[in-house]
Amino acid sequence: MSKDSIHKKIVLAVCASFILLTSFMLSASRVTGFGGCGGECKDCHTLRPEEAASLLKEGGIPELRSVKVTQVTQAPARGLWEIAIEKEGKKGLLYLDFSKRFLIVGQIVELKTSKNITQERFLDLNRVDVSKIPLEDSLIMGSPSAKYRVFIFTDPDCPFCARLHRELKSVLEKRKDIAFYIKLFPLPNHKDAYWKAKSIQCSKSLRALEDNFEGKAPEKPSCDTDVIDKNIKLGRSLGVNSTPTIILPDGRLIPGAVPAPQLMELITGGKED
Repeated sequence: MSKDSIHKKIVLAVCASFILLTSFMLSASRVTGFGGCGGECKDCHTLRPEEAASLLKEGGIPELRSVKVTQVTQAPARGLWEIAIEKEGKKGLLYLDFSKRFLIVGQIVELKTSKNITQERFLDLNRVDVSKIPLEDSLIMGSPSAKYRVFIFTDPDCPFCARLHRELKSVLEKRKDIAFYIKLFPLPNHKDAYWKAKSIQCSKSLRALEDNFEGKAPEKPSCDTDVIDKNIKLGRSLGVNSTPTIILPDGRLIPGAVPAPQLMELITGGKED
């Protein structure tokens, strides 16, 4: 037998051994070829809003069974769906893993920068059209010609509104390019808030609102105004469900009181006066 023939037989034997070994490994690990995800997750995983709604309805959390699913997107963290929900005018975010077994109710925070991704997405989700908010009939804190206009929906008998009002004054001490447009928005569970709001609106006095926050109630309404009813209707249409509610110049809606430094950052994006 020639050396070339012997060499060919050795090569064929090695190849045959490699094929057998590979086949054995695939079989032992139960791996099937011709598939896999290495690029875009959406190429392998899908979740339609209808399916997400069905999963929540069939799940074990009663509060989520009647929510409306408005949008489904891939979450900033790989392997998760971001589900935008709405119920009784309130919006929120949930996360579901790609196996569609595990629901995550919480926030995604970028470890390196401490950036709250969920909070930013929530603010974007609740963005409103500020052009629909009339400037007239507002109580104005700051200069009407200020570069940044911020809308505040406030209740005369809301302690958190009083706290935010103090923060607004702190902002104006540092920034002359910001103005706050106060919309009186009495809540139904505060029995005296409606007539107080009406009285303050009749006087068109910021001082009357501040006196009220400090414990000095206003006199009974001195006029017959429909501004408060309009404010309530407007607020509901924009998704305002609680007080205080802040609407930033870019339309982001923030429920609750915010400290002055954080509020200035949200309004201006960190830009200097």
